[in-house]
Amino acid sequence: MRRLSALVVVVALSSLVACTPSGDDRPTLAKGQARVSTTTTTLPPYISLIAEARVLLVEVFDEPDAATPVRAFGNPWFVNDDPKLPVKQVFLVKQAVDDWYEVYLPVRPNGTTGWIRSRDVTITQSPYRIVVELSAHRITVYNGESILLQESVAIGKPSTPTPPGTYYTRVLLQAPDPNTVYGPYAYPLSGHSDVLTSFNGGDGELGIHGNNDASVLGQSVTAGCIRMSNEGITSLAPLISLGSPVEILA
Repeated sequence: MRRLSALVVVVALSSLVACTPSGDDRPTLAKGQARVSTTTTTLPPYISLIAEARVLLVEVFDEPDAATPVRAFGNPWFVNDDPKLPVKQVFLVKQAVDDWYEVYLPVRPNGTTGWIRSRDVTITQSPYRIVVELSAHRITVYNGESILLQESVAIGKPSTPTPPGTYYTRVLLQAPDPNTVYGPYAYPLSGHSDVLTSFNGGDGELGIHGNNDASVLGQSVTAGCIRMSNEGITSLAPLISLGSPVEILA
């Protein structure tokens, strides 16, 4: 992805694999989204738990009660490693066991999980989930059990396919000029391209974003990202919390 910028402060987020770069299309970090705090463990199946870091360094372990962490994530994390551009560290929870949460991690390989201490995070919930069906070139966004939005999308071309898997939204970017390949908004995800180990100077993260050519919707033309209508992504921007699940199906 071309360099992006953040709302209030300029951001460069060059690693999102969207398409071939062109022009100076500099989206901005969109403002906060609604979340509802919860510690409830008995929830409807359509409610996802999101772990929001409450410490400066979230240690990740291979299993609960392990003696030594295998990795750690700083909180906040910084878009393009710019210390002026902080974003809260969030994780999608896979399961909870006693005082531990197994969470999806924004690392390679896709689908990697690890265990974090419950005391290191605040648990929030999201009723929203995004499902992308690659074979149908279709995105469906749910609010609880109800369909909020369903429409055609463009996906990765055969040489740079969009990889199926479970991911989550990591950051929301807003474009000052919506007439770029990214449209008005972009959601970089926790996943990565299986083909592109780097993209435009970054690590090739996946993303969902708008577009500047509606004729490509329904086709396989991108470098791995998912392009949807500008109207659709705009309707999602004030609703979809960071950490909300994105399921990409073959």
